[in-house]
Amino acid sequence: MFVTISTTGTAGNPATDLGYLLHKHPGKAQAFSTSYGTAHVFYPEAEEQRCTAALLLETDPVALVRRGKGKGRGGAPDAALAQYVNDRPYAASSLLAVALSTVFSSALRGVCNARPERAAAPLPLRIEVPALPARGGPGLVRLLFEPLGWSVTADPVALDTEFPEWGDSRYVRLVLESEALTLAEALRHLYVLLPVLDDAKHYWVSSEEVDKLLRAGEGWLPTHPEQQLITSRYLSRRWSLTRQARERLELVRLAEADDSEVEDLDNAVPQETDGEAEEKPAPLAVQRREAIVAALRASGAARVLDLGCGQGQLVQELLKDVRFTEVVGVDVSVRALTIASRRLKLDRMGERQASRVKLFQGSLAYTDNRLKGYDAAVLSEVVEHLDLPRLPALEYAVFGHARPRTVLVTTPNVEYNVRWETLPAGHVRHGDHRFEWTREEFRGWAADVAGRHGYGVEFAAVGPDDPEVGPPTQMAVFHRNDRTGTEKEAKAA
Repeated sequence: MFVTISTTGTAGNPATDLGYLLHKHPGKAQAFSTSYGTAHVFYPEAEEQRCTAALLLETDPVALVRRGKGKGRGGAPDAALAQYVNDRPYAASSLLAVALSTVFSSALRGVCNARPERAAAPLPLRIEVPALPARGGPGLVRLLFEPLGWSVTADPVALDTEFPEWGDSRYVRLVLESEALTLAEALRHLYVLLPVLDDAKHYWVSSEEVDKLLRAGEGWLPTHPEQQLITSRYLSRRWSLTRQARERLELVRLAEADDSEVEDLDNAVPQETDGEAEEKPAPLAVQRREAIVAALRASGAARVLDLGCGQGQLVQELLKDVRFTEVVGVDVSVRALTIASRRLKLDRMGERQASRVKLFQGSLAYTDNRLKGYDAAVLSEVVEHLDLPRLPALEYAVFGHARPRTVLVTTPNVEYNVRWETLPAGHVRHGDHRFEWTREEFRGWAADVAGRHGYGVEFAAVGPDDPEVGPPTQMAVFHRNDRTGTEKEAKAA
């Protein structure tokens, strides 16, 4: 089994720098001993314009039987014959993934003292795997690699070219191409997804595999649309390990979505006057919370719902003001609520303060009687995390069923994204955002919601209000028409 990694060069950046990045000299053929055979590294071509490194794993069939018995204790049970007759010597699998991490360990971590700038920069890459087991077919191969920025070619391999009527095998010839990824990112993708596609690890899967998965999946796995399948297969469908991995990935996702983590992005545009930089403004996350608190004070609300409270930053801010006599945080994620509880130090909070705050789990896609009777509800940076077809359910649950007197909704203004040089064109601000609205789209949605449920709505800017593209965050303040609200509540009663 083998894999090739190719790149091209330009003036000043020869393709042969691949040798530095992989820590393997293009002028040598090297061999490395592994538990299941010998890994060979050599370069079929090494020119300044194009360079290709090949990793060939020569498996030892006796070692396979002694150590892993064919497909291993972590995979499906092996028949006696399968210990000796299997595809391990020929098809890419977890054996090849382990060889990659062993032979290219420094490259996998992105470490290259000789060419650090090249290691940190995207490369034009072409990766070929001639025989890749793909349980799920070419379609699954594309589902796994395309969200990571790869152009994918996955051609099925015929069972027998002499007998085409037999159809295709479960193997594909895989070609991956990209100019937007670093070598380290590419190797980490292979390390995780080769065994996922094979779906049969050759060794016993223990809790250590969760750590390996999270290390290799850093930066891409928490937001991958096929995260559930990847974690389940990588961990050989061991339910307890899969749950542990997904809980930890949820913590990573929450940390990435945490206001404190995105403040650099929120304030990526320096404000200048007369050629000199002004004093750095408060982070947008802080400005957003200040705007929400000010609007809640102006509404006269005392009992407030924070819907989609995340890790509890807004709840914490509201508790500082005694005019808010009850603050309730609601989130679908138990992990988020656990972090919020720790942030608020609920276990050490005094009795009087503790009586003002509640945290509970709930989905905004369903009506919930616990949400009724409050003065105000806040949906801060929540709606953009829902698929558009689910918004009507949230709308009814909040405006039609819970019906607080005041509802505050904040969401990103996509028009402002052009002011952030660090945000690639066409990208949303966070990988979990399903959409981001223009000012016109947001105002249209808010006006429709208000009209359907008997609310009036006003709009406010949060952050610097750019004369061309508007503010980075837009806020709608809904106030219920008391007469309509009273009539509807009387009918419901």
